Amino acid sequence: MSTAVEATRKHIAQVRQLLGMFAAEMIRRGDVHDASKFDPIEMGPLEAMQEIIDRDGPALPGSEEYKRRTDMLGPMIAHHRMANSHHPEFYEFEYGGDCMNGVNGMDLFDLVEMFFDWRAANLDRDAGAPMSLSYSIEKYKIDPMLASILRNTAERLGYAVK
Repeated sequence: MSTAVEATRKHIAQVRQLLGMFAAEMIRRGDVHDASKFDPIEMGPLEAMQEIIDRDGPALPGSEEYKRRTDMLGPMIAHHRMANSHHPEFYEFEYGGDCMNGVNGMDLFDLVEMFFDWRAANLDRDAGAPMSLSYSIEKYKIDPMLASILRNTAERLGYAVK
């Protein structure tokens, strides 16, 4: 076997191992995703909000009704964002408005979890509606390059995007 073949196999094995480690971390994060919602400070308000959703239906992100409902959850949302690094606001709390604010403070694990959290929230509201990336990109002031990567990923996965 040639040295080039050995080097190539070694490289492939290293990448496979590193991707496996990444996947294992994402699975771990999936297992504990939003576990803070079971804390009474979050679950009580969530139960009250679910009653509103069951009665009146979901609110569209960015709408006045969505803002009104978000305001109703106030302390619950603050607690949730401080406990979960896949929320851009986590970095505003964590670093007190420092240069690490928002999405720019995240690592790749946070970013991937955030993307799929957005997708799941979209499915929760309306399984047939396109993923609301434009709203989130604007809300979190996401740089154009990253916005393009998020849109490309959604399209590759077959998610309709707006």
